[in-house]
Amino acid sequence: MTAETHSYDVVVVGAGGAGLRAAIEAHEQGARVAIVCKSLLGKAHTVMAEGGMAAAMANVWPEDNWRVHFRDTMRGGKMLNQWRMAQIHAQEAPDRVWELEEWGAVFDRTPDGKILQRDFGGHRYARLAHVGDRTGLELIRTLQNRVVAKKLDVFMECTVQRLLTAPDPATGGERVAGVFAYWRETGTFVRFDAPSVVLATGGIGKSWQVTSNSWEYTGDGQALALRAGAALMDMEFVQFHPTGMVWPPSVRGILVTEGVRGDGGVLRNTEGRRFMFDYIPEVFAADTADTEEEADRWYTDKKTARRPPELLPRDEVARAINSEVKAGRGTPHGGVFLDIASRRDAETIRRRLPSMYHQFKELADVDITKEPMEVGPTCHYVMGGIKVDPESQATTLPGLYAAGECAAGLHGSNRLGGNSLSDLVVFGRRAGAGAAAYAATLAGTERPVPDEAQVAETTAQALLPFERAAAGGDTENPYQLQSDLQAVMQSLVGIIRTEHELTQALKEISELRQRAERVAVEGHRQYNPGWHLALDLRSMLLVAECVATAALARRESRGGHTRDDYPGTDPVFARINHVVRLRDGAVDLTAEPLPEMPPELTSLFDPPAPAAPPASDVPPQSADAGQAQTPPETPPVAGTNNERNA
Repeated sequence: MTAETHSYDVVVVGAGGAGLRAAIEAHEQGARVAIVCKSLLGKAHTVMAEGGMAAAMANVWPEDNWRVHFRDTMRGGKMLNQWRMAQIHAQEAPDRVWELEEWGAVFDRTPDGKILQRDFGGHRYARLAHVGDRTGLELIRTLQNRVVAKKLDVFMECTVQRLLTAPDPATGGERVAGVFAYWRETGTFVRFDAPSVVLATGGIGKSWQVTSNSWEYTGDGQALALRAGAALMDMEFVQFHPTGMVWPPSVRGILVTEGVRGDGGVLRNTEGRRFMFDYIPEVFAADTADTEEEADRWYTDKKTARRPPELLPRDEVARAINSEVKAGRGTPHGGVFLDIASRRDAETIRRRLPSMYHQFKELADVDITKEPMEVGPTCHYVMGGIKVDPESQATTLPGLYAAGECAAGLHGSNRLGGNSLSDLVVFGRRAGAGAAAYAATLAGTERPVPDEAQVAETTAQALLPFERAAAGGDTENPYQLQSDLQAVMQSLVGIIRTEHELTQALKEISELRQRAERVAVEGHRQYNPGWHLALDLRSMLLVAECVATAALARRESRGGHTRDDYPGTDPVFARINHVVRLRDGAVDLTAEPLPEMPPELTSLFDPPAPAAPPASDVPPQSADAGQAQTPPETPPVAGTNNERNA
């Protein structure tokens, strides 16, 4: 059916940090690898992770080690993380940082020449390896150079429309056989035959009005996996980064790195007051400064002073900003002030935060060395995603792997800043190794053969918008549909949610899906942005329904999911993850118990982390909202060496 067909052992969909690291590892394992990316090589949301890469290297604080990092990650995720993923991440992150350094990454240094690590919200110790405020860009540059040096095949501006499957003799079900895509420039179709596919497509942020995400992030990987038979998990947990630009309107949502606060910046309302002292949760109270004097002293005396409340986990800070704005103490443009000008000298700000200095100077005509920034929450990251095996990143569909933001499990209900970059390389590497190993088990005659009927069906479906335009009648504009979807998600599935609003959101998403059946585009297939958006809308609408469905089912507030009608945490929901599948074309949600944490890790928490109940004891939802027991900050972990891989 297609004029262009390629054959590989492993196809990696996505060219951000996770995709590039997966491709490099699969190549190192001997697989023939292709990288297929929607945009250009290196054009990825990874570059928005500006502040640093979390790894317990103990370069600044000898007391740091993987156990403390593990505990911080679990607590930041409100204990809904897959504990094994959090453990692997904490243990392997230091090696991945040193690996990047060996490959040419240039990190900021300590006076004695070690990689410098900075403070970030939710991390007990300074552990973010960084390159000023351009760490994600440096990671991408390093991995991109490695891919080019290894001469891997890269197919840019090529959008995947479907995971191709074939019967699996081992299970009686389906298995991956490749992907079907189209070239954005020409509109022609292309097929990639491969027994292993790694999805590393990033997030879902373009379904919201205010987002740090670029145009590519329309939930492609999540929707591809779901339609092919894999499962999604934790989709109710969407992170609204507390500090995005709010003015001017053309740049609303662009990220302002947490490194500004890590380097001394403070949040103030229009009254000039540091309001975060009013929003310290009880669980963090013992380890958070309750006076400005102590908070300021922490930057030079971390042994006797407690952390500033500006460095609480992101979900806490975002909710606090939202509350200040709603109370009428926000800025003229609907945010709050982030002030570093009065706290650090101009030379230090320009040296430590060069991107932020230029970003505000060029886009908002604000000199952050002289005046505060206006910031507010922006849809930044989704903690939920494709359900994967912690060891190999394999999904529930044989031959399919996922890594990075499009995969679920590591972050639980809330991601700590800095964990995203280390997540990409730790699990990108594991996904690449797993995909290559699986492909190597299949001899030539055992490799799956794509179903031509799937190719024909996907081709016809992709061309429908042109046929509708030619036929005339009652049609829909894809840009209007996207705008309407963004309005629904922003107003009804945003930072604060209620049952009434979520029910209304699902109703309106259903209506939007019906309207999407009438989407039409004019013109031809050669680089037609309207057609591209019409195709993206299928993924956006499906993933939006998954988010709203999971959010409605979780009747509590936890991490990146806040219910105004259920403001407390519920111990029943502390023990379950919501898993979404497609059954007969409809979104189907089930509650699955958390894996049980082994005693040697449970002992790091006091009181102990809640044990996972038997599957038969887990109800799908609970009507009662209570207060879950969450462990305090200080872990019973000591020592002066890293023990990074113990």
